[in-house]
Amino acid sequence: MRKCKLFYTIIILSLLVINSSLCAVAQRPESFSGKGYVGTLPELTRHYEPEEPTKTSPEMNPAKNFNSENEIKPTPRDNPTFVNIILKSEKTSQYVNDINEFIPMLESIYDMIENNNNVQVFNAKVYYFNKSADYLREKYEKKPESQFISFKRLMELSMHAKSIALLRTEAEKYNPYLAYGSAGYIYNPNNITEQLDYLKTEIEQTIIILKESN
Repeated sequence: MRKCKLFYTIIILSLLVINSSLCAVAQRPESFSGKGYVGTLPELTRHYEPEEPTKTSPEMNPAKNFNSENEIKPTPRDNPTFVNIILKSEKTSQYVNDINEFIPMLESIYDMIENNNNVQVFNAKVYYFNKSADYLREKYEKKPESQFISFKRLMELSMHAKSIALLRTEAEKYNPYLAYGSAGYIYNPNNITEQLDYLKTEIEQTIIILKESN
């Protein structure tokens, strides 16, 4: 009797195992041929082309006439706001401001030589120039600015202009009493005119140096 019960038990267990296996097979796809996983892979061949994205990119428009001369406004150099704030003219070095004051002085002396103005007016202009040069010398003689070409040229020109002014003063005083010999040649009008031409050339060169120093 016990053997019969054991036999039936074995048969029932066998049927349960077979039934479970059949259920698992039924849940799987019929075939895995050509599939690396459950599902379908895209066609990856040499002729494969990705599909265009459905979302459109924003259109990039170049700046209108960026290189057009009509779109570029000229620099407003006549506008005091631009000159004083944008260019920051107030930050110009004090030395440059000082030497710029000599430019109109020298231009005035140059014009006086050209116009052959009288000795007294010429000497007055030269005197003012010399005093200004003395002030510049005292202010910068112990500073690096004293090594600038503009500084040295102003000092040399000051000495030359002073000597020409003295020569013209003495010529006015002594010319009527001196013969045009070797002793009186220095006061000869032709010699003075020649010296004035030299001075005029020096003034012109110095003005150029001062303007280039800005």
